[in-house]
Amino acid sequence: MLAPVIIRVSVMAALMAVIAVAGVVLSTAAVNYLTHDLQPAAAANQDVYQDLTDMSAGVEGWSSSGQQAAVDDYRQALLRLPAHETEVRQFAAGDNELELLVTRQERAAEAWIEKYAGPRIESAGGKAATPQEVRAGIQQFDAIRSAHQETSQAFDSRVRQASTDASFRLKGTILAVVLLAIAAWYVVSRARRRLMTELSEPLLSLEKVVQRMARNDNEVRAELKGPKEVRAVATALNEFADAQGRARAVEGRITKELRTLDTAKDDFVSNVSHELRTPLTTISGYLEMVAEEFEDDMQPRHQRMLEATRRNVARLKLLIDDLLALSKAESRTTDLDPVDLALLVREVVTDVRITAARRGIHIQVTTPDEIVAVLADRAMLHRAFLNVLSNAVKFSHDNGEIAVDMTVSGRLVEVAIVDHGIGIPEAEIDRLGTRFFRASNAVTNEIAGTGLGLRIMQTIIDKHAGDVIIESREGVGTTVAVRLQVHTDGPPPVSLEALLSADPPPVAEIEAQVEKETADATEEATGETAGRPAQTVAEPAPDPGLPRIVPAFPRRPSTSVK
Repeated sequence: MLAPVIIRVSVMAALMAVIAVAGVVLSTAAVNYLTHDLQPAAAANQDVYQDLTDMSAGVEGWSSSGQQAAVDDYRQALLRLPAHETEVRQFAAGDNELELLVTRQERAAEAWIEKYAGPRIESAGGKAATPQEVRAGIQQFDAIRSAHQETSQAFDSRVRQASTDASFRLKGTILAVVLLAIAAWYVVSRARRRLMTELSEPLLSLEKVVQRMARNDNEVRAELKGPKEVRAVATALNEFADAQGRARAVEGRITKELRTLDTAKDDFVSNVSHELRTPLTTISGYLEMVAEEFEDDMQPRHQRMLEATRRNVARLKLLIDDLLALSKAESRTTDLDPVDLALLVREVVTDVRITAARRGIHIQVTTPDEIVAVLADRAMLHRAFLNVLSNAVKFSHDNGEIAVDMTVSGRLVEVAIVDHGIGIPEAEIDRLGTRFFRASNAVTNEIAGTGLGLRIMQTIIDKHAGDVIIESREGVGTTVAVRLQVHTDGPPPVSLEALLSADPPPVAEIEAQVEKETADATEEATGETAGRPAQTVAEPAPDPGLPRIVPAFPRRPSTSVK
């Protein structure tokens, strides 16, 4: 639709340019003819008459006074006359009328010079001419004057005509350019009105369709009207809407399937975990009874076998607990409240100090004195930092040192936990956070663990919109930095006393269920041992270096490992 308009405007512009150039060329030619040819010729014609007038004055002066100066004036004018006549004759060439007038003027001048002026100059000076000679001279000069007058009128007529032509050409050029400009304005205005009429309405309609699509109106479609460009846009928009509808249907189906799979996974993990807890608790109870019954009669080899069985049962129970907690955490939302992060970190350090002290490990903690509020699920965040610090203790050398530093920078707070333990091999750093992954040096040193701790910690921090940055060198140590947003609005952080008086978190329900299953399994095991006194079967305590981990949430790509 725009192409015809552009073509018309281009044609108008080209015509304006051609007319303007032609007008300028013609006007320039007319002006040049007037100023360089006609006016100089007219001036030369006036010079011819002036020369003849000067010659006449010289003749009269010589006749009356006999002074030589009069003769000199005559002869100088006579010398100038041929050049002026030649210039006039050259201009008049080709113009029959003007050429005839110029010839008449020249002949009249020649006759006057030959019959009157020449003889008078050749005669003696101071001698007056006879009346007959005077009358003849006057008649001859009147003929010159008459011829010159007609020639001058012809030149004046041509000068006026040339001036008129030059002015006409210039005015005509200006008028033509103005008319073409008006025509171009008319074409552009008409095209603009047409564009507004034929484009505005379809485009406004498309805009409304897009707005309705943005409001999730899946049934709306654009009308195919207007110029072909607009129709092409409407067609593409309709195709996009159809594709979006199909994608939305596929997304809904996939979401439904994922929810079904997620529910099935949760049910599977929960069922498997509960089904495994009971036999493991029973096995643990039997192991305790065997240990007590054969305490004095058990050989060292059997004692080692019993201890190995205990450790593996405890490790398996810990793994089941982690899997169950992770499954529950990934399937539930978290309520975030203002929490004093400085107080929480100090509490975590206090919880780990006893375990660290058994190996002579010193923990140095540095936190701000003021409250550092963050939005968090206190129990989950506590478990995340407990997991990081417990790992630092677990992978540190005996009598080592661990530094816990908290710094606040603007809207960010960073908690860095630095140990000088075994570190992580450089080739394995990228695999950190993968489920069940354990560093090769941890496996070689037989350091217990499930391979879920870091994964759980990362997902908890991600759930709190934070970042985890890990730097490690094998044999040097590891630094884990956790960054969270500082909370500046809302109510003050929850105090420890309020937390102690509040309802327990979901983790408490899990632990209560575990205790119930443990009691049931112990009762079952005790009932099968007839005649023996009642015994209390205690669930094996997990390795102090492996604290229990709270549920985690899906890992975000914001977590970075260095």
